[in-house]
Order: sequence, then structure tokens, then C-alpha cells
Amino acid sequence: MKTYDIVIIGGGPAGLAAAASAKKSGTDSILILERDKELGGILNQCIHNGFGLHTFKEELTGPEYAARFIEEVKELGIEYKLHTMVMDISPEKVVTAMNREDGMFQIQAKAVILAMGCRERSRGALNIPGYRPAGIYSAGTAQRLVNREGFLPGREVVILGSGDIGLIMARRMTFEGAKVKVVAELMPYSGGLKRNIVQCLNDYGIPLKLSHTVVEIRGKERLTGVTIAQVDQKGKPIPGTEEDYDCDTLLLSVGLIPENELSRAAGVDMNPVTSGPVVNESLETSLEGVFACGNVLHVHDLVDFVSEEAAAAGRNASAYVKGSRTAESGREIRMNPTEGVRYTVPSVIRPEQMDDTLTVRFRVGGVYKNCYISVYFDDERVMRRKRPVVAPGEMEEIRLEKAKLLERPDLKTITVKIEEA
Repeated sequence: MKTYDIVIIGGGPAGLAAAASAKKSGTDSILILERDKELGGILNQCIHNGFGLHTFKEELTGPEYAARFIEEVKELGIEYKLHTMVMDISPEKVVTAMNREDGMFQIQAKAVILAMGCRERSRGALNIPGYRPAGIYSAGTAQRLVNREGFLPGREVVILGSGDIGLIMARRMTFEGAKVKVVAELMPYSGGLKRNIVQCLNDYGIPLKLSHTVVEIRGKERLTGVTIAQVDQKGKPIPGTEEDYDCDTLLLSVGLIPENELSRAAGVDMNPVTSGPVVNESLETSLEGVFACGNVLHVHDLVDFVSEEAAAAGRNASAYVKGSRTAESGREIRMNPTEGVRYTVPSVIRPEQMDDTLTVRFRVGGVYKNCYISVYFDDERVMRRKRPVVAPGEMEEIRLEKAKLLERPDLKTITVKIEEA
């Protein structure tokens, strides 16, 4: 059995950034396992711009952003295997994988970084009545068909869900000559970035109907139309509000789910809110030496934040392998997301192990206008930041300083919440 210091599962933006960071931190024996035929992950089909503003201070397309990290990984001489499916990770960090060349093989890792990304929620999770005609696609599948394969899925389109991929595909399908009739969103707010609503819907006169969902699918062989209706506060359709749309294509952009079958099978503790692993300040899961970063941990809005988080995971995995982290982990401070804050990453912090500053990322559970993001150390408020608006589609962050946490040896809980101004 071959042994590597760090095995990274996934060769998308998170895996690439983690690998480069670990190598620069002084760990040479690194292997990336990627199931696709090339590195770069989902970015290869995201041909729109808007990537890299934070990381490179310039605007790039998805493939351009990925190419910079792929080049860096190759220049650093990091080993990778493509077409390789990881089947299992044992608690002893034995990775079982398979591909055509090697068949089924096992690798002993000293540390594992989970960077498998996320997948789209499917139609099966939505309970929409009707037949199963051709013409219903997830937004990501349609994006791949249009941008990589050169196929246009349809001419008259309705989109359910206002996640970022759905918004971007509304614009993309319009560019390709299709007519996007409406974007319907179940929630009373959009799930995507504000800039995407403006640039992809408003600029092209595509209506966005909030608190609406698809209640009927028509057509047996091929989709011929859908009915959408307004929903009440419980998400139940309101009789009498139905609207019919003739269309041959329905795109579903109804949320992303972190790809965590491997994590669960390995026995990693999961966060029910994010559907990703529970991690500490080092992005280490409940299994010692197994780290997680990127969309497998929680769904990000910008790939720049994925790269930043993955770089931290790479550094910390390298420190773990070299044994430079103290064996005595010291006390743990629990993060307490409440009153509008759905979750925080990380969930626990060990001040003795953290870097000088730590970025804590979180999402809110609704749209809050003219409010404060407040941070409490136990019962004392230590931070308060005024915001004109916070929304679920945009990730928020706060920064904690190691020195301030070490000054408080009795600190047990850090609470993050939304307060009215």
C-alpha cells in the first residue's frame, strides 16, 4: 500500500487551492484524486465572468480562474490521478479508490482533505405532481449541455428556483436565443447574489416571482407547459393564483447539497443545517487528521472564498502531518449561531491552535434590513456591525483575533446574532 502525507479528495477549486497551500507549507508527498477527466471541477462549465475579484483582483471566467490554480499545482509538481473514484475512507485514513489503470487500490494517508464539492437537489426532492416528460433539467446540467457540449436544451424556458446557477442560466439561455418566460422562487426572497438578479434577470426583462412554485407539469413525452401558483407562509399553494406557461423546458435551481456520502460513511460528525461536516478552527472534522473545505463543508457564494478557506485547510493539514501542532489541544470555545444566524463555520474554536486571526463564515435565515451583526463573548457584546441589508443568498463573515480570545481564559461561548437597529 502506498503512503502519502496528504490525500485530497476532489480536484476542483477547493482541492487545488488546498494542495498548493499544503505544498508551500512544506509538505511534499501530496496526492489529488479526481473522478472527472480533468482538474478544475465545476468551474470548467462556468464560462461567465465574475470570478477572481478577491483572489486575483481582476475579473476572470470560471475556466480562467481554474487554469491559474491548475498551472500552479503542475508547477509545484503535485501528483494527481484523474478518472479516479474514491469508494471509502476508513477512520485510520486508508483511502480506497478505483480507476481503469490501477483497478481497485488503497492508499494510507497521514491526513485527508475532503474537497468533493456539492451537487444539485433533484426533481425527486420537490414532490411536483405530473408525468416525467423530457425537458426537465437541473440548471447545472443545462449549463454543462450549453457551455461544454454545445446543445441547447430547449426554446421556451421556465426556471424554478433563484439560486445563482438558475439566474446565470436565465441569461445564458437568452443569449442562445431561447425565451425565458419566468423565474419562480418558493421563498419570499431570492437565493442568489444581488448582482446576479440585476445582471441576469432585470437587464433582460425576465420576471422573478417570489413566493411562487410549480404545481403542475404538463406533457407526457416532452414537456408542453407548467402551472405556477403563489404560496402562503407555510409554502402551500394558494387556490386561484395559478398561472399557466407554455414551455418545452423546465430548469430546476432549487439548492445545492454538499457531497458528503464519503464523510458520513467514514463516521464524520455532520451539521444538520449545512449538511456538511462539523469542523474546528483548523477546518478539522471530528476524525483527527481529516479536514474539509469548500462546498463540501458549506455552500459558498463566491469561489474566491472557497480558495481562501481551502488554503487554510492545506496549511493546517500540513502542520498536522509535520506534528507542529501541540498535542494538548487546550480548551474549546463553542460557537452559538442564533436569532437569524443559521450556522457558523467553524463550530468550535481552540484558541491555542488558531492562527492570529480567524474568519468565521455564516449565513442568515431571512432578509434583514437596517440591522446589526453582533458578536457576544459569553454575555458581553464585543462586536457590532451595522448592515443596510443581509440576505440568505450572500455569505457573511466576522474575524476573531487570537490575542483577544487568549485574554479570556474562562470564555465558553461566542454568540453570533442579528439585532434590530
